[in-house]
Formats: sequence, C-alpha cells, structure tokens
Amino acid sequence: MRGIIFSILGGAFITLQGVANAQISQQLGTWQAATLTQFTGFLMALMILLIVRDGNRQGFKQIKPLYLMSGSFAAIIIYSEVTAIHQIGITFTISALLIAQLCLTFLIDTQGWFDVPKRKMNLPQFIGIAMMVAGVVILKF
Repeated sequence: MRGIIFSILGGAFITLQGVANAQISQQLGTWQAATLTQFTGFLMALMILLIVRDGNRQGFKQIKPLYLMSGSFAAIIIYSEVTAIHQIGITFTISALLIAQLCLTFLIDTQGWFDVPKRKMNLPQFIGIAMMVAGVVILKF
C-alpha cells in the first residue's frame, strides 16, 4: 500500500514540477528552469538527508558509474517536458510521458536491464499498455 501512495505522490509532483518549470521557462528560459529545478532539488534532498540520516555512505564506492550519472538525466527530462508542455499542453505531455515510461520500464523488466530481475509479462499487462496508448490517442484527437 505504501508503494502505491508513494507512486501517486511521485506522479503528482512530476506533474506539478512540469507545470512550474513551464512557467519558470517563460520568464527565464528552459535551461535556466532546469538549472533552478536541479539546484532546489539538490538543496531539498540534502536537507532531508541531514535530517533523516539514513543509508550507507560507504556504499558510494560500490555504485556503477552509469548509475551515478542518473541525476544528470533530470536535466534532459526537464528540458524535454517543458518544451513539450509549451508545444502540446500539459495533459498530452504527461500522457505521452507516462506511455514512454511504461514502455521503457516494460523493456527493463522483461530484459533484466540495469541489474533488475527479469519479469515475465502476461496478456493483462499487454492489454493494459494497449489501453493506455489508446487512451492517449483518443485524448489527442
């Protein structure tokens, strides 16, 4: 149940961040919005880390370099999302974003990429993906 709650919170905050970044980018520019977002995100994560003080600091040495770069993906995410919001609107942007996430996570799960255990997908998962894609197509037209 906690996983579902955190998923809903994450989805809500991704949407709120996209809308806020789109507004910031109109005033400052898209890369400036991405920079500001990354900086404030870093500060928030640092404050939470200092308060919570959980995790293993020694584990940094064992992390693969590719995974250490994951934070840099956010710059591309923010730029792409803000640009899409300006061009096609927030609803269609978030819908397409979710479909892209779902398709890539499907590949990651079924292929076992990034050291994720392989999972077998069955007909219900394929139907679910098809229904989401159909929903986005219907939403667009």
